[in-house]
Amino acid sequence: MDDDVVQRVFQEGGRDYFQQQPSTSSSSSSILQSLPLHVSFDHGYYLLVKSIQELREKKEGIVTVGIGGPSGSGKSSLAEKVASVIGCTVVSMENYRDGFDEGNDLGSIDFDMLVRNLEDLTKGEDTLIPVFDYQQKKRVGSKTIKSASSGVVIVDGTYALHAKLRSLLDIRVAVVGGVHFSLLSKVRYDIGDSCSLDYLIDSIFPLFRKHIEPDLHHAQIRINNSFVSSFREAIYKLKCKSEAAEEHFAYAFQGNEAQIDNFIEMYLRPPSASEEARINDWIKVRQSGIRYYLSLGDQRIVDKNFIIRPKAEFEQVGRMTLGGLLALGYAVVVSYKRASKSVDNGNVSLSLETIDTLGETFMVLRGTNRKTVGTEALKMGINEPWITKSYLELILERKGVPRLNTPPLLPNTSLTTSQDRMIAAPRPIRVPPNLVTRLEDLSQPWTRSPTKSKMEPIVATWHFISSDPPQADSSTIDPSSFRDTVKLAPMPDSYDLDRGLLLAVQAIQALLENKGFPVIVGIGGPSGSGKTSLAHKMANIVGCEVVSLESYYKSEQVKDFKYDDFSSLDLSLLSKNIDDIRNGQRTKVPIFDLETGVQSGFKELEVSEDCGVIIFEGVYALHPDIRKSLDLWIAVVGGVHSHLISRVQRDKSRVGCFMSQNEIMMTVFPMFQQFIEPHLVHAHLKIRNDFDPVLSPESSLFVLKSNKQVAYQDILKILDPAKFCSSVQNFIDIYLKLPGLPTNGQLTEGDCIRVRICEGRFALLIREPIREGNFIIQPKVDFDISISTVAGLLNLGYQAVAYIEASAFIYQDGKILIEVDHLQDAPNPYLQIKGVDKDAVAAAGSMLKLDGSYTTKSYLQIVLERLPASGRGSGGIHTQQAARLQELVEFIQSQGSSSASESSPIREVSPVEGVIEDMQSRIRRLERWHTINTVLWTFFMSALVGYSLYQRKRQ
Repeated sequence: MDDDVVQRVFQEGGRDYFQQQPSTSSSSSSILQSLPLHVSFDHGYYLLVKSIQELREKKEGIVTVGIGGPSGSGKSSLAEKVASVIGCTVVSMENYRDGFDEGNDLGSIDFDMLVRNLEDLTKGEDTLIPVFDYQQKKRVGSKTIKSASSGVVIVDGTYALHAKLRSLLDIRVAVVGGVHFSLLSKVRYDIGDSCSLDYLIDSIFPLFRKHIEPDLHHAQIRINNSFVSSFREAIYKLKCKSEAAEEHFAYAFQGNEAQIDNFIEMYLRPPSASEEARINDWIKVRQSGIRYYLSLGDQRIVDKNFIIRPKAEFEQVGRMTLGGLLALGYAVVVSYKRASKSVDNGNVSLSLETIDTLGETFMVLRGTNRKTVGTEALKMGINEPWITKSYLELILERKGVPRLNTPPLLPNTSLTTSQDRMIAAPRPIRVPPNLVTRLEDLSQPWTRSPTKSKMEPIVATWHFISSDPPQADSSTIDPSSFRDTVKLAPMPDSYDLDRGLLLAVQAIQALLENKGFPVIVGIGGPSGSGKTSLAHKMANIVGCEVVSLESYYKSEQVKDFKYDDFSSLDLSLLSKNIDDIRNGQRTKVPIFDLETGVQSGFKELEVSEDCGVIIFEGVYALHPDIRKSLDLWIAVVGGVHSHLISRVQRDKSRVGCFMSQNEIMMTVFPMFQQFIEPHLVHAHLKIRNDFDPVLSPESSLFVLKSNKQVAYQDILKILDPAKFCSSVQNFIDIYLKLPGLPTNGQLTEGDCIRVRICEGRFALLIREPIREGNFIIQPKVDFDISISTVAGLLNLGYQAVAYIEASAFIYQDGKILIEVDHLQDAPNPYLQIKGVDKDAVAAAGSMLKLDGSYTTKSYLQIVLERLPASGRGSGGIHTQQAARLQELVEFIQSQGSSSASESSPIREVSPVEGVIEDMQSRIRRLERWHTINTVLWTFFMSALVGYSLYQRKRQ
């Protein structure tokens, strides 16, 4: 948990509750004290939810939250995601405009009305808030917010942290990044270093430094949003011209109300672009009424008939941003109007889109599932040829690329020194004690710095080379084959998961175009790094099969839990399958049952021209004996692999034992450095997975839990019989805790690392889920690890303190999953309803008549509460279970240690090495303090000399 890390708000003001009760807030362990300088979007979302929950328990009345930041930073997205969990009221400041925006954004906001609305709610009174229509450019009415139903109110807007509002806010959140930073980086890349960063900010976001940035430093939670448009949740589109478009439209979506939209879409070419510049380098701006939305490049993938786009494609920016780009030399080269009429049937949406420049109407079918979109197209009987070109490409084909005008000269002068001083951002209002060790973070203000001074191109380009350079561990490949003489050139840099997913799909398309099918892909990386998730997301986009190397386990090896050993794989069968695929033949891929530890059968696999791609994923997918037969090598690191190391390091430091990440890695992942990492460096594409599925709102699974008895027939009634399936699982949960960690007197999930043993696999949960109302919000999946990792945690001093054994009966239909858990020695089973749609989960609970019987307690809490004090052992578990737990721990240690010793012996750190590491650490600390003292002394002497000169001048 972050309770001991996230601690600042209570002593920094806020509303009268804190001013009256400063002592209680400082004495208790609070989620709202001493926050780090800034956090990621996922972490900030998690901290904000936990902060609201804690504050709601400690004070009467509503909790008010302000989320401010520049246009396109992601503040509205954060407000929506928090509201989906908390169920609060979001008040958008855009509804408080006085009228049409003439350029003075700050003056166009009716702060007086917003203050009155907030004051009414804090007094427990209902209030009327305005509704602004951007198409009509005026207020069109108002709506009522009832204070009784608004336990939490979020004010979302550019000026949400303005001085006129701050005294009414309990929690202040600043969000920077998103398109704000991405656009700055893109412009710096396009025009070079001819302008200072401050000049660019004042050109593109003219109100930011003077009217927005100073307010952001009063935030208690500061979020740096590095999110880019992601294909993780993609939109699949089919587009065609049809004479019978209106007939299809009326027939397929009868009874649904149509939505009318009108847009102006503009494409801006960079000032330094040549005549042949790629349209991917252009900036796309969409105008809807008085709103402007921006997209960097033509972000899409074309696969066969499908156009695939990110779910979040556009970010809203201010009107003056467009003027700033034009002033910097960007030119509008293409502009057209698009009128759209669309309806939605729940599975897909159908749109009729008229493009004025083309004088034609197109029919577009959209959905989040590729197969569903294709099926709906077949049902509608559309026989027209599908169009995969964008409207921009169609316009350019017909009219040609506009001539490039001579761009205006870019000024190279920056702001004057006096102006810089006048609008400089203030220091944070309270500096945490540990800020001294992080002074490098303040070298450039966190609110205005792009992630890189020069950003890499928006979309990197794949290149081919004639042959691989000779390498010591590379295997000889038949040079007579054209396929094997033309290879991808590795990307020089590593990429985050979002950009890596896009590049991986583009690499597959480049291979299909240049070498033909089949294309065989290998994705390797340590346990829990995210390779399986990446493989399935790639497969969803290109429509192919994924084969896990776990299917090739040898039964005799798996019985000894040797999942991480390369010798556990049936390499001969794997090689045969790959050879069959490469030769265009059908092949039989094994199916392995981890619960029984034996192969349960085979499934036929064949690649064809329709789908000429196959993906193999696994820890050793890039081993030399395997990768020699693959066309594309992808390495993934991070995920739970890195999060577990950070968690162990945090636990160790809290008990006064400091360990390096290298020491922890060699113990917890003993085979990584010796047997896995060397294979990853040869990958064509290296992906660092910084995504935290535990914290992220993108992976939330909503769960309702009840111990009310429900009949099997009632469960069947609420599930779709066409998609119904069921299964049975047995699992054991063991909870590991480091002795000496401070607790609140009772063992909780947040104090422990939970390891679940299910179907012969080990899965990890290292953070307590969010609980809100009746719901438990948790990750969609647990994270697989090896038995050697569990043994490594025990070797680091973690102790098994709790044990739960249960069997689960699982029923699902693709949208809802119902799990009936029978805990050992518990009188009644517990029923859990799980799904990604909160409303669907709540509806299923109501249909089963579970309202009023829900609990958010974990099974650990339930078991401990039922345990009589006389029956508890020293570890907090029943004495009857202690023997079984000890037996299990000894088995894990024996299997994990033998596996590690056979493959990668743990290097013991000698006393001399320990002394050297300690000395190096001390030297680094001394150097840091020396730098700080030098800066402070220079500042003091400069001030003294300046004062002396001033006094002499006066005399």
